[in-house]
Amino acid sequence: MFVLKNVQYKGILKIEHLEIPANKVTCIAGESGSGKTTLLRLLNKMISPDEGEVYFLENKLSELDAVQLRRKVVMLSQTPVIFPGTVEENLQLGLRFSEKPDADAGKLLETLRAVRLVKELTDNAEKLSGGEQQRLALARVLLLDPDVFLLDEPSSALDEETEQLVIEKLVQHTRARGKSLVMVTHSKKVAREFADHCINLKDGKILRREVSEHAAGSY
Repeated sequence: MFVLKNVQYKGILKIEHLEIPANKVTCIAGESGSGKTTLLRLLNKMISPDEGEVYFLENKLSELDAVQLRRKVVMLSQTPVIFPGTVEENLQLGLRFSEKPDADAGKLLETLRAVRLVKELTDNAEKLSGGEQQRLALARVLLLDPDVFLLDEPSSALDEETEQLVIEKLVQHTRARGKSLVMVTHSKKVAREFADHCINLKDGKILRREVSEHAAGSY
């Protein structure tokens, strides 16, 4: 799916070769400042490498239209973007930006349940707590149903129990629909339990790549 060849970015990343497979759950781990978020942003063409090439489905990202790419490869940052208005308006805005039809109330509520957010569609989104806003932003991404989810610490503001439930649902959604999930996570437990493989970064370089036991048979 993604291939990085001789990629360098502002002294933050230096990756000779990296492949991230399609239809898998990939976790990116490493200490703070190791380049995890930078790597994720490269995959979405939010930034471009100073040297080397990033490929998506054998196409150079440098030659792909950024807007069209981001409709297939959707990124959720660690700090959620919440727009003024209701919970429903925040959910529908993502669909409208992607030029997709609005979802009905039943679908919206189903998606909120998936991320364990018990709120009314008419509630003020800006008055939600940090953890609730993070889940609302995640629900907005789930509604888009892209080919690839890029998630930067999607559960950083959640307690351990909620994190477990939300990540489990997200992984189920990804696998049931044959999607791909690339996720930066601080949680070794999440990476160990849900990832098909894990990319470990240190000082902007690939420290090691681990394949989980349940995924080893597919490589």
